[in-house]
Amino acid sequence: MPAPQLLVLFGSQTGTAQDVSERLGREARRRRLGCRVRALDSYPVVNLIHEPLVIFVCATTGQGDPPDNMKNFWRFIFRKNLPSTALCQMDFAVLGLGDSSYAKFNFVAKKLHRRLLQLGGSALLPACLGDDQHELGPDAAVDPWLRALWGKVLGLCPPPPGLADIPPGVPLPSKFSLLFLHEVPSAGSEGQQVAHTGSREPPSESQPFLAPMISNQRVTGPSHFQDVRLIEFDISGSAISFTAGDVVLIRPSNSAAHVQQFCQALGLDPDQLFTLHPREPDVLPPARLPQPCSVRHLVSQYLDIASVPRRSFFELLACLSLHELEREKLLEFSSAQGQEELFEYCNRPRRTIVEVLCDFPHTAAAIPPDYLLDLIPAIRPRAFSIASSMLAHPSRLQILVAVVQFQTRLKEPRRGLCSSWLASLDPGQGPVRVPLWVRPGSLAFPEMPDVPVIMVGPGTGVAPFRAAIQERVAQDRTRNVLFFGCRRRDQDFYWEAEWQELEKRGCLTLVPAFSREQEQKVYVQHRLRERGPLVWELLDRQGAHFYLAGNAKSMPADVSEALVSIFQEEGGLCGSDAAAYLARLQRTRRFQTETWA
Repeated sequence: MPAPQLLVLFGSQTGTAQDVSERLGREARRRRLGCRVRALDSYPVVNLIHEPLVIFVCATTGQGDPPDNMKNFWRFIFRKNLPSTALCQMDFAVLGLGDSSYAKFNFVAKKLHRRLLQLGGSALLPACLGDDQHELGPDAAVDPWLRALWGKVLGLCPPPPGLADIPPGVPLPSKFSLLFLHEVPSAGSEGQQVAHTGSREPPSESQPFLAPMISNQRVTGPSHFQDVRLIEFDISGSAISFTAGDVVLIRPSNSAAHVQQFCQALGLDPDQLFTLHPREPDVLPPARLPQPCSVRHLVSQYLDIASVPRRSFFELLACLSLHELEREKLLEFSSAQGQEELFEYCNRPRRTIVEVLCDFPHTAAAIPPDYLLDLIPAIRPRAFSIASSMLAHPSRLQILVAVVQFQTRLKEPRRGLCSSWLASLDPGQGPVRVPLWVRPGSLAFPEMPDVPVIMVGPGTGVAPFRAAIQERVAQDRTRNVLFFGCRRRDQDFYWEAEWQELEKRGCLTLVPAFSREQEQKVYVQHRLRERGPLVWELLDRQGAHFYLAGNAKSMPADVSEALVSIFQEEGGLCGSDAAAYLARLQRTRRFQTETWA
């Protein structure tokens, strides 16, 4: 390969931006261009001043926030002391991925594009704004933008003379080769997941702590539509510490049934051992995989076979298919014209990778094992708000988990990988260990002891506020107001007895909303309006901080609307002044949100 000429940097939360970035890398290789693809926070950002050509691919999460793996880059690139000529040698393009149903649609991409221009960069194209809400998904914007991009890139970096493009139907070399071992190494078989064994450094993604599960208790009533679990881990000796608002990341495993189904479809022996060898000098094997590794370990612990495949999966599968009819269908699914049909086949019913492979049996059986890591993404960790305080529960960590299960037109119910895996673990049947680590969350609670807090947490959104209330009560901070919403008092009123005891002690003002206990549905935003005088008094006169945790779709807008109404009715502000008051609370971090899709 030629020396790297193009750099692709991505910020990805769910994997879509990473997938698009890897697509860029493949398309560059087909055009005989050198290309590096890196996560933004794994790239030394100070080196940007030496990069002539960079494509940024970034998602927008929550309420206009950057993904976790670009937050350090985000803080650096917006430093006020960076000179306006810092990136004057750089040609760049920004590809954004967002959802137009959110108020801050593609906010990260738009803001990054403007900032790169401020630092002297030269834009090859206007920013691409991919939209999940489009009937064809982000590709409706991405496909034509990429065609224009390659025209610009090839003008700046023409390929070596005499080398033709690699045709789309020809598979590129795999990233790794898998060398199967015919004899078991004398040192024994594969290791287990890399475990943090009590060093002074806190656990991390590369070295999680295998935390013993202490309890796994259903906390919703037997007739409630959803199984919600309160799960407790023992973190003794882990060097883990956390405060209210932090989150724990958990890496799940695939079910034994799915592992068996996958191995049968591909004709793999789950107990076969192999070693992994990169084909390129600057590529390292995944740190999470032991050497040697068994097929079972690879499939159960690493390959995300229960995820819904992306278009790139079908593109590579078509290249690898030797069966004419199956190859024809796969090519259709991977084409720009076939995206509507692919959506109906795959995305709408949430069909998984293992199910797709079973639908294309001849192709699946002929997949070279070398391509497994190119074809199937790695299992991503899932983040959960920590629902306990170390001041109340030393050496323990608790989470509240809603088990995801729903029906589509497919016979088999759709299940969330991590929540279903956690729910299946029973510490009563024997020791259970779960790989986890902790990182700071987006909520930061006031350090001043006399500052009141108002918390709005419907459903499992109440989890971080339980941690905050436990922490504050342990510190004798009793000015806590909680608006909690659920369906029915007797079905999903999490920690009812705990809240009532704190109320008796004068440590909590609880305002519940039960949406299904009366003819007219009542939600937390209605209770917020009803308690408008209290909310206004605490915010305007006593400097309270306001927190919201819940679904990102409608909850932030509904609660913001309720607050603006309170500011008008109780504070006597006009509409524009009420909106400005809310914006000032957000700007000064007195109004904070933690939301999820």
